[in-house]
Amino acid sequence: MKRRRKTIFAALCVAMMAAAPSVALAQSSFRNYRCADGAQFLVAFFQYDSRAHLQLDGKALTLPKRVALSGSRYQGKGVTLRISRAGVTTLTHA
Repeated sequence: MKRRRKTIFAALCVAMMAAAPSVALAQSSFRNYRCADGAQFLVAFFQYDSRAHLQLDGKALTLPKRVALSGSRYQGKGVTLRISRAGVTTLTHA
């Protein structure tokens, strides 16, 4: 009888973990951008990470946050991402 209870309890725990949404998914923000020239890129922001995670030209980049006078600026590896307080986003890369 005890063995059956343990099996049922273990099965319920596994089912609850599978049905629960991911904590990382609930605490993240993904934004998809399309430039005027037709280029596309994806930016991900996570709650406890000050960096911007960028998918550009099929490559994953992590851009550290830099000091900005207005809005946010992320820069690294020849790529600069600026987001103004009004929400205007500018991406420059070599």
